[in-house]
Amino acid sequence: MFGLGPATKIYIAVEGVDMRKGFDGLFGLVRDRLGQDPLSGHLFLFSNCARSRLKVLVWDGSGLWVCAKRLEKGRFRWPAAQDGSCVVMRPEELVMLINGLDLAEARPRKNWLRRLPGRIKHFCHSMCEKDSQ
Repeated sequence: MFGLGPATKIYIAVEGVDMRKGFDGLFGLVRDRLGQDPLSGHLFLFSNCARSRLKVLVWDGSGLWVCAKRLEKGRFRWPAAQDGSCVVMRPEELVMLINGLDLAEARPRKNWLRRLPGRIKHFCHSMCEKDSQ
């Protein structure tokens, strides 16, 4: 199996792809359409035009992996690109996408910042006031 390390990026091809493509076809799409190195170890995700099937291409250091998923009902909620032909996402977003959740409706929580001991009481008090409103 392959794993997703903290340095592994996840690239999503925004346009629909012919799902008959295998190792070489997806390799060419990564190189030519996405402008990325298929042997980088990053994960590349493709979908068909109907958004009912997806394929993943990833290099694990000794060879290429191609994994596929077909939905029996429904469609994947594919993100739109702001500019360019691909979107980069976090591993948590990949899991949500594969499991059928709409990323546009998901709200990430703000990261917790480390506070100084003297300011904790003030911070907790202000957070409680926000929650009660």
